[in-house]
Amino acid sequence: MPGVTAGRLCVRLRAERSNHVWSHDFVEDRTYDGRKFRMLCVIDEFTREALAILVKRRLNAMDVLEVLGDLIIVRGAPARRRSDALTFNPDHPAGAGQW
Repeated sequence: MPGVTAGRLCVRLRAERSNHVWSHDFVEDRTYDGRKFRMLCVIDEFTREALAILVKRRLNAMDVLEVLGDLIIVRGAPARRRSDALTFNPDHPAGAGQW
C-alpha cells in the first residue's frame, strides 16, 4: 500500500477491509507530578478499532515487536502497517525484514 506519487504530492491509499492496514504511533504525556510516560497505540485503519495500547515510562523497540507479535498471533498479520510517514509492505523486498 505505498503512496502514489504525483509530482511532489504523495497520496495515501486507504485500507480496504479489516486487518488490511494497521497503524502504530507513540503518544507522550506527563503525570500530575511531571513524570513522563509514553503510550504505543496500534489501530486497524479500516475499522478504527484500537488493537493495543501499551503504557510505560519507557518504550523500546522490543516493546513494539512484542505488541505487534502478540497481535499477529491473535489476529493474523495485516497486509500492511504504517508508522508515522512510513508504510511497510511485507511482500516488497525492502519491507520483508520489517516484521
